[in-house]
Amino acid sequence: MKRKKIEKKLRKELDKERYEHTMGVMYTAAALAMAHQSDIEQAMYAGLLHDCAKCIPNEDKLRLCEKYQIPVRDSERRCPFLLHAKLGAYYAEYNYKVNDPMIHHAIKVHTTGVPDMNTLDKIIYIADYIEPNRKSAPNLPEIRRLAFEDLDRAMLQILSDTLAYLREKGGELDTMTLQTYNYYKEFVTQ
Repeated sequence: MKRKKIEKKLRKELDKERYEHTMGVMYTAAALAMAHQSDIEQAMYAGLLHDCAKCIPNEDKLRLCEKYQIPVRDSERRCPFLLHAKLGAYYAEYNYKVNDPMIHHAIKVHTTGVPDMNTLDKIIYIADYIEPNRKSAPNLPEIRRLAFEDLDRAMLQILSDTLAYLREKGGELDTMTLQTYNYYKEFVTQ
């Protein structure tokens, strides 16, 4: 499916704020791809579709993952909003006809991360955090600067800030986010 057609479909399926966020992520991902010599079209498609399943009610996310045989971790069962990433990767392929495994993977891991992410994965994860519509996040100006200099250091800072926020608020710590943080902590400080 062509990008403009996907944009039109998403405008109908997402609420106004989510659509604006999505467009911000798409353009931020393109800028990061340029800065890091990565495929701009891949970054734009992954950014555009990263939250395509976000507005589905949480109970339906669980049901749909079971229906499509998408594995669900215990932490995702307790916090089904996390499933929008896996379900979004599925939708990118089957509902939006984007047949690029790299794009699917970047969408799938954009919420929790995974250890040793590829460049597109990191671009989407970071673009989701730093896009222009995001106003309040710890260390945001520093992370925005880092994102264009060193993706791995930006990943570590985002993961560190995310874990600190979840601990402070008493939120559930997803095991994959913790594994990803530990990977980048060791990788960046080597």
